[in-house]
Amino acid sequence: MQAKLTKIIALAFVLTLAGGCATTEQLNAIQASADAAMASAQQAMGAANNAHTIASEAAYAASQAQADATAALNCCNDNATRMDRMFEKAMMK
Repeated sequence: MQAKLTKIIALAFVLTLAGGCATTEQLNAIQASADAAMASAQQAMGAANNAHTIASEAAYAASQAQADATAALNCCNDNATRMDRMFEKAMMK
């Protein structure tokens, strides 16, 4: 992303120079624009990294919830099996 931004800034700089002599004021304006674009890109990168961290934590929590649900289902199935055996024994008497 930074490489693209650098290329765009360089292209803007070359076009400004090709269009005529650039004044110091024009170069400063271009530099300010480039600095603002870089700051925005860095802010977006920080937000993306934060979102990735949150998504990773959510995936871990979902995995834990799935494991808990599976364990609860196994326990329920075991209990149902025991109850069926108890019922069958009671019916045989």
